[in-house]
Amino acid sequence: MALTILIVRLFALLPLIPVSVQGIPGMIGADLQEQAAFPENALKSMRIVHVTAYSSTPEETDDTPFVTASGTAVRDGVIAANFLPFGTKVQIPRLFGQKLFVVEDRMHRRKENFVDIWMPAKSDALRFGIHEAELIILADGEGK
Repeated sequence: MALTILIVRLFALLPLIPVSVQGIPGMIGADLQEQAAFPENALKSMRIVHVTAYSSTPEETDDTPFVTASGTAVRDGVIAANFLPFGTKVQIPRLFGQKLFVVEDRMHRRKENFVDIWMPAKSDALRFGIHEAELIILADGEGK
């Protein structure tokens, strides 16, 4: 029994390994450091979602394009989702490997099974397009 508990504890310490990684240059840089910075990461659940991207242009946002719905400044790693609380940590391995995202923004209420990734330029967001991918929910947020 002690050996079983030890093995379970060891597996809980291992980072998640993606089945396939389709890296996007410049987007994955500090993944291992980010993963190490959040040792509490543990798989909570998985969900297939539509993944899109947005930027801080007036036609894509409200009257405060550089401020998220949770009140933080937009930056790399911010994700918008309506079905997860603010602060929830997620990964999208097929598209971004081990990169960690945090839910800090919202989408239009009609977007129920979508996540939207913030990108610095509208051209980047348009080039990204729309994908269907598995979203790994690592840690629940504490916000609304």
